[in-house]
Amino acid sequence: MDRVIRPGVAYEFLEGDGGEGVPKGLLKARAAVVFNTGNTPAAREREVFGDPLERLWRDCILAFAGIPRFERRLFGVVCTSTPEERAAWLDQARGLVFDVFG
Repeated sequence: MDRVIRPGVAYEFLEGDGGEGVPKGLLKARAAVVFNTGNTPAAREREVFGDPLERLWRDCILAFAGIPRFERRLFGVVCTSTPEERAAWLDQARGLVFDVFG
């Protein structure tokens, strides 16, 4: 049976699986980098909310798509940040992209 990969499809369920099983990832990327910004301090994000975006990107999106390596950075607090802080975040983002893909 030839498998057809349709544009925009990141995973598929195996034959006979009605969607209740673990999907097979179809993306060929070695890694993914996600940058989020927010207005909640990182410690509070982890302690109070359990960092739901980390889990969502890692376990609910990228793992299903078959991407084995995942790096994420949360930059904030944006609403009180200075131009210097934002410039430093951009430097960190460039550095992480280079480390992962360079």
